[in-house]
Amino acid sequence: MEYKDYYKIMGVERSASADELKKAHRKLARKYHPDVSQEKDAEARFKDLSEAYEVLRDPEKRSAYDQLGAHWQAGQDFRPPPDWHAGAEHAGRGFDWGFKNAGQGADFSDFFDSLFSQGFAAPPGRGAGTRGNGHTRRGTFSAKGQDHHAKILIDLEDVYSGAAKTLSLRVPQLDARGHSIDQNHQISFDVPKGIRAGQHIRLAGQGSPGAGGGQAGDLYLEVAFRPRAEGSPNYRVDRHDVYLDLPITPWEAALGAEVQAPTPSGTVEVTIPPASSSGRKLRLKGRGIPSSTPGDFYFVLQLTTPPAHTESDKTHYTEMERQFKSFNPRSSWDQAR
Repeated sequence: MEYKDYYKIMGVERSASADELKKAHRKLARKYHPDVSQEKDAEARFKDLSEAYEVLRDPEKRSAYDQLGAHWQAGQDFRPPPDWHAGAEHAGRGFDWGFKNAGQGADFSDFFDSLFSQGFAAPPGRGAGTRGNGHTRRGTFSAKGQDHHAKILIDLEDVYSGAAKTLSLRVPQLDARGHSIDQNHQISFDVPKGIRAGQHIRLAGQGSPGAGGGQAGDLYLEVAFRPRAEGSPNYRVDRHDVYLDLPITPWEAALGAEVQAPTPSGTVEVTIPPASSSGRKLRLKGRGIPSSTPGDFYFVLQLTTPPAHTESDKTHYTEMERQFKSFNPRSSWDQAR
C-alpha cells in the first residue's frame, strides 16, 4: 500500500498546532466538499483530508503516526513496523473513528487501517462497528513507544570488573499537544562485566513514551572502547583476547629479564626469556576479556634501541658492531635467493 503524508495532505508543517490544523481543515473542507466543489478529484481529496484530520487532531493517534518518522514520502510502498501493535492494552474509554464531516458514509483507507485496526476493544455494551457500512468504530488506541539508540565510550578496565555509569541524553518527550520535544535526561546504568565492543546494553522503558497507555520504548546503548590517552598503554582487543606491545631493550631481549608491565586488571611482573626477538608473544592465560571462557592477554615484545646522541653512545654501538660482526639479521633473505 502507499504511505499517506497526512501533514502534506492538510498543507501544514509537522509542528502545526491544534488551531492551525483546525483552520487548515476548515479551509480545505470548503474547497473540496463534494456537494459544492468543482474540482474533478474533490471526493477523493475530501476523503483524504477527513482521514488526515481524524488522525492529526487526536493527540494519541497523532503521536503514534509521528513515531513512523518523517523519512517516508507520499506514495512510497509502506508496511507497518513489525512491532507496531506491540504493547496494546485494551480499555473501556473510546473515541469516534467515524468521518464526522464526510456525509458520504466515507471509509478509512487501507493505510489508516494498517496502523489503527489492531489492538482496540469496543467499550462495554457497544458494538465495534464494521468497515464500510457507516457505523462508528470505538476503542482505545495504544502503541509501544519508539526505541532509541546511542553509542557510549567506556574504558577497557570497566569490562574486567563491571562499572556503574551515568549518562546524560537529550531524549524525545511528548508535550501536552502530543508533539515531540527534546529534554535532558540523566540515566544510571551498569556496564556488565565481560561486555565487548559492538554489543548493546538494553535499558527497558528508557525510549519514547508509548501512546494511549502503551509501554515505553527501550534505549539501546552500543558499546565502544574509549581511545587511550597519549602515553597510556595502547591495548588492542580481538573478541575476548587483549594485546599490548611491550617495549624491551636489546640486553633484556638477549639476556632475559623481569619487567613490570600494566594490564587492565593491574600491574604484573613479566618474564622476558633470554634470546627473545621483536614480535614474540608472551601469553597470560585467562587474563583477557572475562566471559564463560575468558580470553587471554598477550604481551607483544617490541625491541627498542637507545639513541646514540653522544660520542660515548656511538662508541658503544661501534664496539657492538665489532663484537657481532658475523651477525646478519637479513641472512634468511640471502638464503632464499
